[in-house]
Amino acid sequence: MMLRKLSRELIILCILLTSCNKSSTTSSSTDTNNNGGSTSTYNDLFVPPAITGTNFNLTLDKSTKQFNSGAVTATYGYNGNSFWGPTLIMNQGDDVKINVTNNLSDQTTVHWHGFHIPAIMDGGPHQIIEAGATWSPNFKIKNNAGTYWYHPHLHLKTYEQLAKGAGGFIIIKDPIESALSLPRTYGTDDIPLVLTSRRFNNDNSFNISGAYGDYLLANGTLNAQVSLPKQYVRLRILNAEIERGYDLGLSDNRSFNIIGNDGGLLNAPITATRVKMMPGERVEILVNLGNDALGSTLDLKAYNSGQKFGFPGGEPATSGEFGSLLNNKDFTVLHIKIGASTNNAITTLPSKLANNTYWTNADVTNSRTINITGGQAGSAFTFDNNTYGFTNINQTINLNAVEKWTIVNNNVFGHSFHVHDVQFKIIARSSGAVGEHESGWKDTVYVPLGETVTVIAKFDDFADPINPFMYHCHFSNHEDGGMMGQFLVK
Repeated sequence: MMLRKLSRELIILCILLTSCNKSSTTSSSTDTNNNGGSTSTYNDLFVPPAITGTNFNLTLDKSTKQFNSGAVTATYGYNGNSFWGPTLIMNQGDDVKINVTNNLSDQTTVHWHGFHIPAIMDGGPHQIIEAGATWSPNFKIKNNAGTYWYHPHLHLKTYEQLAKGAGGFIIIKDPIESALSLPRTYGTDDIPLVLTSRRFNNDNSFNISGAYGDYLLANGTLNAQVSLPKQYVRLRILNAEIERGYDLGLSDNRSFNIIGNDGGLLNAPITATRVKMMPGERVEILVNLGNDALGSTLDLKAYNSGQKFGFPGGEPATSGEFGSLLNNKDFTVLHIKIGASTNNAITTLPSKLANNTYWTNADVTNSRTINITGGQAGSAFTFDNNTYGFTNINQTINLNAVEKWTIVNNNVFGHSFHVHDVQFKIIARSSGAVGEHESGWKDTVYVPLGETVTVIAKFDDFADPINPFMYHCHFSNHEDGGMMGQFLVK
């Protein structure tokens, strides 16, 4: 019997039959942004400072943050921030250099998630930055305009370092996006929003164990609220959870427009009332607040109750390895207040955004299948029964190959599959049509339990016979456990 799957199913059965509601050791706030309580005390959303240019300096330090009354919480942050780091704003075509200084007492790395760059600059487990050292990668920005991010990728320590707050956004601009009438005043009508959750011990320290946190953090802010202008606003949303997924929508069930995902703009806006996001995924949405009354409020919510088994965070347990006060609930992730419109407010939506041309089966030069394995009887999840090894090369790919990868998941639970180096096109899901919100370029894809997903990518520009790229589950507890593979492009 598969113990991991059994344990989750037994927890579900217990909750349904006994309606037990065991509490966990958490902070005392009861706001709906956290665990479904009824109070309405909010904190202003922290918007990370932005840095623009071609030469960037990032310094990772230990820090503290006052999340709850009493003791402060030990955290990590870049450039003096108490949690998370500055947003780096870059232009397509620029040659950039980033000086990353590690002021921790431990090693770290920094991975440029979603970037198409040489393997030796990628920031995976091989590009270790020793305590007190500085790493200075340099590369040309080849990606489309979009929302990307940076985060640690140190083997066995990714969960811990990410959980303590090490991470940050990257916004890339290009001429196609810049020519569109879109909200882009950073921090006013263009808001970066990183979603994650944490569990607190009685001394307010982070409880870095288990799959899920108990309390929602938006940009590292508990019970976050933001004032947004009465016009179209742009939310650049990142799921930076350890494992939890989100099914996002607005509290009055109004529609919104999805304009981009992992790899940049879609060809046209997609109208939706819900969008699912798994760890590592990004989505850009436009919300029309132009018809809202000044001073009125609206919530961005996670509609996570009643999800199909295998949806991470759908388990109803409130404590334990797979438990959380947020599990199997609908909860608020951001409280929005409507303020005055800005000068030159965006009030209409472009009908066309980009002209992406995607790879198809006719372009494929090689196909391969990757199976999700392991997870039984307490064992770690793996790919093709191979646990990650620092020197193991799991796949070798020819430069300029257009490859079709089929990821098969008949095993225990859903997973978030991420490939370094490339943006891919999702061409098939065994459960049915690919979602419209997934119609653009992607670097991370959700593979539900019992399903198969097929993607196509071209491995161009960068060949290296020594330095590998990664593919892995973006649940950081799973990747730390060895659910990673390596590939060379030759």
